Amino acid sequence: MSLRIIFMGTPEFSVPTLQSLKHAGHEIVAVYTQPPRPGGRRGLDLVKSPVHQAAELLGIPVFTPANFKDTDEREKFRALKADVAVVVAYGLLLPEAILTGTQLGCYNGHASLLPRWRGAAPIQRAIMAGDKKTGMMVMQMEKGLDTGPVALSREVEISENMTAGELHDKLMLVGARAMVEAMGKLAADDLPLTPQSPEGALYAAKIDKGETRIDFSKPADDVHNHIRGLSPFPGAWFEAEINGRPERVKVLGSEVGEGQGEPGTVLDEALTVACGADAVKLLKLQKAGGKPLAAAEFLRGTPLGPGTRLS
Repeated sequence: MSLRIIFMGTPEFSVPTLQSLKHAGHEIVAVYTQPPRPGGRRGLDLVKSPVHQAAELLGIPVFTPANFKDTDEREKFRALKADVAVVVAYGLLLPEAILTGTQLGCYNGHASLLPRWRGAAPIQRAIMAGDKKTGMMVMQMEKGLDTGPVALSREVEISENMTAGELHDKLMLVGARAMVEAMGKLAADDLPLTPQSPEGALYAAKIDKGETRIDFSKPADDVHNHIRGLSPFPGAWFEAEINGRPERVKVLGSEVGEGQGEPGTVLDEALTVACGADAVKLLKLQKAGGKPLAAAEFLRGTPLGPGTRLS
């Protein structure tokens, strides 16, 4: 049995779920996504979201309201007479009129093991905290932020050097399969809901630019988790004097290394840097306006030899 679904999502992360629901035979009656934003060359063009572009390729009507404060927008949503709304990284808080605007409510695909890491940046926060596992959860939405009962859960291991980008790509595929399974169960009236535990809740705050600078005074494990949790975007960074002037360098890959020294000091020719405890080896770097380079290639054009201090 198929469902009439309103899909709500915006970034690349949401696209596989939209495509998978369509290919599973459900009727996607409409897609809601964020409005086109300035982008392209010099930011002069309006660029449609990845979900917007995918929906057009699938021939699905697309709506891009700035919000749902307008009564007409709420009525338009209800008039679609959908069975259910599926939400994956939409980017707008949904009012109660939308949460109750379909026959069976709204179901969200969230990239964490709730109640841990509710909120905007669960992938990055899980890695930055050194978590060994995370997952995708399908939950029924309610007015609270990611507080609704859980319908389906799929765990994913986080390996010691996995970046946020790598975890993102893995979770978006796991999430697509999980949502298709959940909607199949919902269509068969066989989707049990389990309230979230009141214990262990953590909030995954949006990443602030002010927290992206690397603090080498912290233990190597923490520095490594910080680097990989912010890779590839927005990127953790340090500052060093290059060709006589201070320059910012992003670090997009690292591993825990061996060595001791004053925190922030380069220890060898392989870009091992001393931390507050132990050391971290920098594997992939990017200067402003440049492309990401492996450490060996980066060092050929940017001398950061032993004894160099990274601030």
